[in-house]
Amino acid sequence: MKSAVETLNPTRVRLTVEVPFEELKDSLDAAYKKINEQVTVKGFRKGKIPARVIDQRFGRGAVLEEAVNDALPRFYTEAVNEGELNVLGQPEVDIKELKDGELLSFTAEVDIRPVIEIPDYSGIEVTVDAVDVSDEDIDKAVEDLRERFASTTPVERAAADGDVVTIDLEAKVDGEVLPDGVASDVQYTIGSGELLDGIDEAVTGLEAGGEATFTSQLKGGAAEGKDAEVTVKVTQVAARELPGLDDEFAQMASEFDTLEELRADSRKRLGDRKQYDQATQAQERVLDALLELAEVPIPEKLLEDEIRTRKHNLEHHQLGQMGLDLPKYLEIQGKTEEEFDQETKDQAVKGIKTQFILDELVNKEKLNVSQEELTEHLMRRAQSSGMSPDQFAQAVVEGNQVPMLVGEVARGKALAVVVESAKVTDTNGEVVDLSDDEDETDGVDAEAVETAAEPSGSAESAESAESAEDTDKAGKADAKNEG
Repeated sequence: MKSAVETLNPTRVRLTVEVPFEELKDSLDAAYKKINEQVTVKGFRKGKIPARVIDQRFGRGAVLEEAVNDALPRFYTEAVNEGELNVLGQPEVDIKELKDGELLSFTAEVDIRPVIEIPDYSGIEVTVDAVDVSDEDIDKAVEDLRERFASTTPVERAAADGDVVTIDLEAKVDGEVLPDGVASDVQYTIGSGELLDGIDEAVTGLEAGGEATFTSQLKGGAAEGKDAEVTVKVTQVAARELPGLDDEFAQMASEFDTLEELRADSRKRLGDRKQYDQATQAQERVLDALLELAEVPIPEKLLEDEIRTRKHNLEHHQLGQMGLDLPKYLEIQGKTEEEFDQETKDQAVKGIKTQFILDELVNKEKLNVSQEELTEHLMRRAQSSGMSPDQFAQAVVEGNQVPMLVGEVARGKALAVVVESAKVTDTNGEVVDLSDDEDETDGVDAEAVETAAEPSGSAESAESAESAEDTDKAGKADAKNEG
């Protein structure tokens, strides 16, 4: 077999392959055997039909087509390896010549990973939010905790702001009660804004047994977006009582004995949370700066696939779970379809560029992923997906997604290398040292990369498509006997 590589552009090549006919012998034998198992010829036992009879009855062309389809993936893979190509996705195969007994020649156009020159990232400087925990922050955290431990006591008076009312609701559109427009014993805190617009004004001032009617635009259900006439009946009014802000509250709501200890713990927790957010922000901004410095050609077909996958995931998974379609989503977001398409394309480009350049860094820095690092990452992914670690691990193995997880961790480590060399200062002008808590920042790294890179993993999926099965699907030959 002879092969040659022609570079069409920085992300696409054309392979030209010539195969002497004798190298098709194994595939021809396999073709005759396969046809033998599928057909019946009177006078011959099944599986024992001579090749000359198959040629006469079914045509030599059918045999050649079967043989070429069997051989193409093998010769294509050999040509890829010979050319030391890092291919992406399925090739477009074109049989140029098939002369029985003489020669098979074909071309295969396929996307490849571009050659990327890692820029000098030692001069990257970014600014992040300062980690400031104010007394007001602590007051709010403690107040939120008090809200969680609030109690309610039924009262015989008119409902007021902050009270919890138990209500029955009935919604009508055009005078007809909606099938899903009736609800009973709904508890609602006046002023929370968690139900329909206008309900606060309707129930304020009503006592138990009181009733009011108001008009509101429905936020969900079959008549979502329509104006409905809503009747609300109050069946109970209860006053909310917050626990006292004292040591007794601290003991009830936490493991601490005093309010001072509770406030100190709140300060530490808020500080840790802000440090975590600061580290994530630093990584995201350093990554953006790195992408600005790098020249990364994007394979056109890969970009098209990535945009299509992102749209599919949004429409059929995320929006589907919320009961929305794309037009309604765009209306809520206040975006036109053109703006949405451009935003999706920009995100896809950033995702592919991120994966390409960080993978190049992984190779350049010779970064490896240990079993412990992979396990820690798997545990975090399982937690974020709402699955147990065992369930998530099983799904990963069954879906052949282990290489994808390894890639995520490796890219996280590559990003950490860039972050460590960057100058990060906060809005107070203080230099931020992100290397103090190595374990924690390692945990953020892969997640930050996941946020920036494509969730569908198109580039990784495309690389695996050089397998014989994928090549076979892409390059089925319409083989004809030309000689």
